[in-house]
Amino acid sequence: MKNCNLLIAADCTAFSYADFHSDIRKDKKLIIACPKLDDAKLYMEKLTDIFKLNNIKSVTVLRMAVPCCGGLTWIVKEALKLSDKDITLSEKLIDIDGTMKIY
Repeated sequence: MKNCNLLIAADCTAFSYADFHSDIRKDKKLIIACPKLDDAKLYMEKLTDIFKLNNIKSVTVLRMAVPCCGGLTWIVKEALKLSDKDITLSEKLIDIDGTMKIY
């Protein structure tokens, strides 16, 4: 993963947002995760290693606008801190109606 933009997406986002591949996934390496059902500590460890060992240009977290998905952003932020890397982080939310949530 040299000089790549990384997309870390909650697994339900690809099913909820119809233009996932053309709007969001394009030109990014993809990692799929579920902060509610999977092991958050394991994700944090793996992401920390990915950030440390690779030249990542940016990270985008794509999650649903529901409380359980907020954990994904927290996991990524913590992994970035542990990696001691200064990588640009952005977050995008998909609303429960399948639209991109605008701030």
